[in-house]
Amino acid sequence: MDMFRLAGRFVQEEDGAVTVDWVILTAGVVGLVAIAMAGLRGNMQSVGSKVQENLANMTINTSF
Repeated sequence: MDMFRLAGRFVQEEDGAVTVDWVILTAGVVGLVAIAMAGLRGNMQSVGSKVQENLANMTINTSF
């Protein structure tokens, strides 16, 4: 009987519920960001290559 009473109190207890909500929300956001980054990975590499190419070909004018 003590185990059933303990389980009943555990189910009714609300302390820590906000923490669980935040952990689930944070995990969801992290998961969505990971999925978005995986989808944009190829595009970001090509953008990085183009920026690198433009910076390598750029000349700096030191006289005013």
